[in-house]
Amino acid sequence: MTKKEIQLLFDYDAWADGKLFEAIAPLSMEQCQKDLKSSFGGILGTLVHILSANIVWSDRWRGKTPALLKSEDFPSIEVIKKKWDTYHHDIGNFLQGLSEEKFNAPFQYTDFKGNVFTHPLSQQMQHKVNHSTYHRGQIVTMMRQLEMQVVSTDLINYMRQKDSRG
Repeated sequence: MTKKEIQLLFDYDAWADGKLFEAIAPLSMEQCQKDLKSSFGGILGTLVHILSANIVWSDRWRGKTPALLKSEDFPSIEVIKKKWDTYHHDIGNFLQGLSEEKFNAPFQYTDFKGNVFTHPLSQQMQHKVNHSTYHRGQIVTMMRQLEMQVVSTDLINYMRQKDSRG
């Protein structure tokens, strides 16, 4: 994996997040908070989990102490979207300043249980994108349960759209 390839995945990730927020815009806060018996309850819980994991990984990579977000800190979808936009801006800056050498080097981190792991930064970054993709899929399923129109956030759709723009 090259830095250019991971940049493509992070660009896709931002695009897919944007598509997801467009799709959930018609939902009420009550619908977003409804417990749909998914991994993190409902749509809001899953959104907070995705964003929290994104920020945890980003903080680790930037040498900051990570902390988990809480659903109660997000009284509206607009508030979580604003925090998400800040994350995308920050991670974009991090990627721009990342050398190819550091990108491929082993990176050590400690999880919340105190376990220490070392993996190349590139693999951690691939994991972060994959993690988001998995949970966006859960949100699509929850939207179907609410009988809402869903959107496809498949990577190939991003590539097709990107290719059509030239």
